[in-house]
Amino acid sequence: MSQASGSSAAPDVTQARALNTSGGPVRVEGSPFVHAGVTGTARERIPTVIIDEHGAMARVVAERIATLMRERSAAGRPLVLGLATGSTPIGVYRELIRMHREEGLSFRHVISFNLDEYYPMQPDNIHSYHRFMWENLFSHVDIDAANVNIPDGSLARADVDTACAAYEAKIAAAGGIDFQLLGIGKTGHIGFNEPGSGEQSRTRLVHLDTITRRDAAADFFGEENVPREAITMGIATIMGAREIAILATGEHKSGIVRRSVEGEIDRAVAATFLQRHANTTFYVDDAAAVDLTRVATPWLLDEVIWGDALMVRAVTWLAAKCNKAILKLTLHDYAENQLTSLVARHGSPGAVNGLVFNMLGAKIRGKSKLPRGLKVICFSPHPDDDVISMGGILRKFVENENAMTVAYMTSGNIAVFDHDVRRYMDFLVRLDREHVGGSGGANVQRLAETVHSFLQRKQPGEVDIAEVQDLKRIIRESEAVSGIEVMGLSDANARFLNLPFYQTGKVRKDPIGPADVAIVAALLRELEPDLIFVAGDLSDPHGTHRMCKEAIDRAVAEVYTGSAAARRPEIWLYRGAWQEWPVTEATVLVPLSQEELTLKIQAIFKHQSQKDSAPFPGQDEREFWQRVEQRNKTTARQLDQLGLAEYFAMEAYVIA
Repeated sequence: MSQASGSSAAPDVTQARALNTSGGPVRVEGSPFVHAGVTGTARERIPTVIIDEHGAMARVVAERIATLMRERSAAGRPLVLGLATGSTPIGVYRELIRMHREEGLSFRHVISFNLDEYYPMQPDNIHSYHRFMWENLFSHVDIDAANVNIPDGSLARADVDTACAAYEAKIAAAGGIDFQLLGIGKTGHIGFNEPGSGEQSRTRLVHLDTITRRDAAADFFGEENVPREAITMGIATIMGAREIAILATGEHKSGIVRRSVEGEIDRAVAATFLQRHANTTFYVDDAAAVDLTRVATPWLLDEVIWGDALMVRAVTWLAAKCNKAILKLTLHDYAENQLTSLVARHGSPGAVNGLVFNMLGAKIRGKSKLPRGLKVICFSPHPDDDVISMGGILRKFVENENAMTVAYMTSGNIAVFDHDVRRYMDFLVRLDREHVGGSGGANVQRLAETVHSFLQRKQPGEVDIAEVQDLKRIIRESEAVSGIEVMGLSDANARFLNLPFYQTGKVRKDPIGPADVAIVAALLRELEPDLIFVAGDLSDPHGTHRMCKEAIDRAVAEVYTGSAAARRPEIWLYRGAWQEWPVTEATVLVPLSQEELTLKIQAIFKHQSQKDSAPFPGQDEREFWQRVEQRNKTTARQLDQLGLAEYFAMEAYVIA
């Protein structure tokens, strides 16, 4: 990405501000979309840069921090950094570590202040932000430990207020924060400044919002284990920073990004206060940007360049807004909603209506229009994503006599409750005692004692021992096979890749590495598929889908290069576990009958460890089969409302 001239300006701030003031389309490098510029009274009140590739986003922000570090070091002055935790900043920290190791970037002149810490929380606890920062940054660079400042979650309650005041005083004594790195929560919180936080608030003890605790539940293996309080810098403390970078990734952040960037300043959304900061930049990926006006409805802001994809989006939006079928839209409808330029381009409303109607209709493919006799790999990040997200088309591909392989990329073992392990161990002990005759009793009994002993003393969020991890993996593998048997496949069609990046025993995973890519590449070389299904569900709040897609992308680039490029398989992206493709974005819409949807749900039921109450449900508390039923029926209903054919349910896919 280009950098604004002058080292004192943040990278791409000039470009980001241009998006708020200039007319015409603007392409942000690293993003495949063209985003319309904003004119007149800007909708975006915080400069926002869209960078789809996460590595590029991390590099932009890390390079800005490195520039400030070098400038201050040259001037003999320390740089005061405000730092955040969570999955989003990790990429920035990894890039800073790389720059330290490969480019000699020194942290000797850095003073750091972390935003927050859970309370109560011991520094060495697996969930503490103190431990997070040392594991993910400080222990890998040459920062002076005396210059690291993190709120102390282990203090007695009576000492917290005094410690918070001292924290503020220490920031002031350091000269204030030069650069503050932020993430954003679904409530719009920055730090742990929950809804209702005042603009003049300072470092203090706060109660955590229910949504925040639910978001953190996966890390703590249950909402009941998440602390109810935290120590956080206040809004005023954050606003005192000279420069702020706030990062957001994923579709699950898109709504709060728009609210923060385009909405009114409101104590209910702490991030909106950043609109009053003179030097804040939002960095978001395409998924987190989808609700921004310049992305969602750019024609409402300025003239746009009309292509087929944008035309389909605009007319579909108009039909929904007017509550009409596409073929019934009139010139008045177009004129009232700032779309006359689209009519002028095609000559009449009828011409536009017909084009869009036919384009949407051409996406619909029943079984007879789907591939037949191909070699196909369905890459499933977790052991249930295949039947949850694409159970309907999976069955149709089997019926069309395609050679199917379902490749489960991770074990999914952290998503198995401990009580399921106890139940299966009890089954094994009883089986050995009553039917096997005790021939393997010593081994079974020894395993049972090891497992039960560990589970009795296990602390919330503690990493499982190897024996428990293996049992949880086997539980999920057996469920996966049972699920695809409903689809007409067998265990011979299943591959369990167990990619190394996932095998941390914790919710947070290692980055995708060469070993992960090599495993995927080996499978591609072995099976030589004509078509592969890949999870494109970027709403996955834990990032596993995104990381698995990265491994596949890198493997495809490695395998299908040079003369092998001609054999590159067609790639179909699916969603469904967290969100479905909109009909405007989908390349292929696959109708499902009532019987086919029922079969798909039956396959989901086979994943009994995820049934009734999944360990990591995200913000949607419904079971996965309930989400699937609603989403597949809603997609079909939307086509019906647009005036196309009526179907019972429908899955959506994008051909990459």
